[in-house]
Amino acid sequence: MAWVFSLSAECGTEQSQAERFAEHFRYLTWTIDNGIESQCQADIFADIEGNWWCRVCPSGLSEIGIDAPESAYLMTELGILLYQRLRSAPCFRYGIVGVEVDEFRTYSELIDDGTVASLPGIVVDRDIWQLLGSPPALRNFATGYFWKPYEGEVYKPLVTSSELKTKMSELLMVA
Repeated sequence: MAWVFSLSAECGTEQSQAERFAEHFRYLTWTIDNGIESQCQADIFADIEGNWWCRVCPSGLSEIGIDAPESAYLMTELGILLYQRLRSAPCFRYGIVGVEVDEFRTYSELIDDGTVASLPGIVVDRDIWQLLGSPPALRNFATGYFWKPYEGEVYKPLVTSSELKTKMSELLMVA
């Protein structure tokens, strides 16, 4: 199973809005610190509520998650570049960058979730910000958008190393 790093943005009820959003990122290329050219692929899809999403996936990254400090660094670098580009994107309602963030919340879940303002990297439009009660934890991101600043990706050796998982299991059995 692939673990995909992406920018996922919910663009509302109009498919055409998601298509415009995808075009803003599609085929965009960056040369990242490791010298690799990373090209963005963008696709759109509808969620169970009928709202349209765009998923933007940069190439050249691990597809098994954050398996080393280097992959966390590269994903963070690309995350920052995605957020920079997001500032000039066509209209969207909310979005986030990370590993496995597709449909991280439907629109109704987002509005009902009192903890959304604590999600690092979440970007919401002014209407959602107001529906959430104008949380002070969200700062200006771009005209008409607010965010909880991105904190980057994190390497967690206990998640990726079977050897460390075994040692931790042994430790937990002793207690």
